[in-house]
Amino acid sequence: MKIGISSYSLWQAIQTGEMDIIQAIGHIADMGGEHVEIVPLGFDLIANPELIDAIKRKANEVGIDISNYAIGANFAGLDEQAYEREIERVMREVDVAAALGVKLMRHDVANSEDKSIRQFTKDLPKLAEACRRIADYAAQFGITTSVENHGYYIQASDRVQALINEVDRPNFRTTLDIGNFVCVDENPVTAVRKNIPYASIVHVKDFYIRPETSDPGEGWFRSTGGNYLRGAIVGHGDLDIRSAFRIVHQSGYDGYLSIEFEGMEPCKEATKMALNNVRRLWEETKQAEGVR
Repeated sequence: MKIGISSYSLWQAIQTGEMDIIQAIGHIADMGGEHVEIVPLGFDLIANPELIDAIKRKANEVGIDISNYAIGANFAGLDEQAYEREIERVMREVDVAAALGVKLMRHDVANSEDKSIRQFTKDLPKLAEACRRIADYAAQFGITTSVENHGYYIQASDRVQALINEVDRPNFRTTLDIGNFVCVDENPVTAVRKNIPYASIVHVKDFYIRPETSDPGEGWFRSTGGNYLRGAIVGHGDLDIRSAFRIVHQSGYDGYLSIEFEGMEPCKEATKMALNNVRRLWEETKQAEGVR
């Protein structure tokens, strides 16, 4: 098990120009991260392929893994030409993942204004076809592709499973975010238990949650059911991280734990606190399970 950080956690500092992705990798290592997950926000590895080697050199220099490459994508609501172009674009991103040397890659699957189960059922065959073709392309590099439970449309555990089962490829799994299920008002502990067998990588995230009848003001967003949510430092929020970790540990999962911070606090300090908390909580989980 290696505990590390998604570069997305430092997006505040990257966005303002305080650091670039190379500096972010060094900062993650300085904090004690054992791996970095590359999320290309604020930089483009297709337009700037020289960054690929720079990222690899920096990660090797500071002694951490590059765990996962995570990009956006959308295969829903497109005409046939746009659909094919999007598949081809994501395949080019698979080439980037291969050049980075990673064996894991997350790509988004769909955005839809209509988030109903009726629309999802209608879209599922085309979404699965796109994911299947990309997974088959990625297989030649030994890469496992995945869908994350986020974006509202494919966020609930059953929808994630439906897509994985429809794609039906051993190298198409899920980036399991233990926090994101609250965005669709699903109990995260229950959802983690359901989807951990399909996980290729685990994201660790926390949220503050307030009921729909208690508007906390600025800085919050709404779940599908109307509850108020705000990103939190892992361990500071309202999620039952300990129970989620217990399920992950009992499953035998031994891959990467990747911290995502998207709260309002200064990102460098918040990410460091999150890393310390995750390491502490994971060690407590191992010790408790060992006693049992």
